[in-house]
Parts: sequence; structure tokens; C-alpha cells
Amino acid sequence: MYAIIKCGGKQYKVQEGDILDVDKLSKEPKEKITINDVIAIDDGKLKTAKDVKKSKVEASVINEGRDKKVIIYKKRRRKDSKLKRGFRRSFTKIQITKIVA
Repeated sequence: MYAIIKCGGKQYKVQEGDILDVDKLSKEPKEKITINDVIAIDDGKLKTAKDVKKSKVEASVINEGRDKKVIIYKKRRRKDSKLKRGFRRSFTKIQITKIVA
């Protein structure tokens, strides 16, 4: 059984026990969260958005952190123009505990 959820503007395909990094949620470790934006559920028969209005996905927060730095470097040839920037994404690591259909 799996579900497709929407969290932080992105869509994820999750099963019970999955661990994933989502955009920062500002929650404490071991705190329980409920995700109500369920797009589809497959439990042998695929159910789409109209059928899963009351469905939800329960998860627990493992920790928060930041990814490795990504360097963005732009250079325009023969123009003596260059730009160097760095970016670190903040994330919350969650574990899916239950899919309620």
C-alpha cells in the first residue's frame, strides 16, 4: 500500500516505514504530524483525489538539518562577468508511521 502526498509544494510517493526529507517544518524531534494533502492511495485498487478526501498520512519527526552546500557559478564568456553563490537547503527528516485510507 502506498500513497502520494503533497508536502511543501512537492509530491512524494510514500509507504509505511519510509524516511524522507521534506522542506523545514519547524517541529521538535519525536513529534507527531498529520498530512491531510493526499492525492492518491493504492491499496490494490488505485483511488484518486475525489475518493480520498478523508484520508491522511501520519508521520513522526526524526530531526532537522541542512544539506551540503551547492555552489552556483555563472560565467559569461568574453564579458569579464562571473557570479558565485552558495545555497544550503534546510530540511526536516520524517518517518511515515501510518496511512489511513
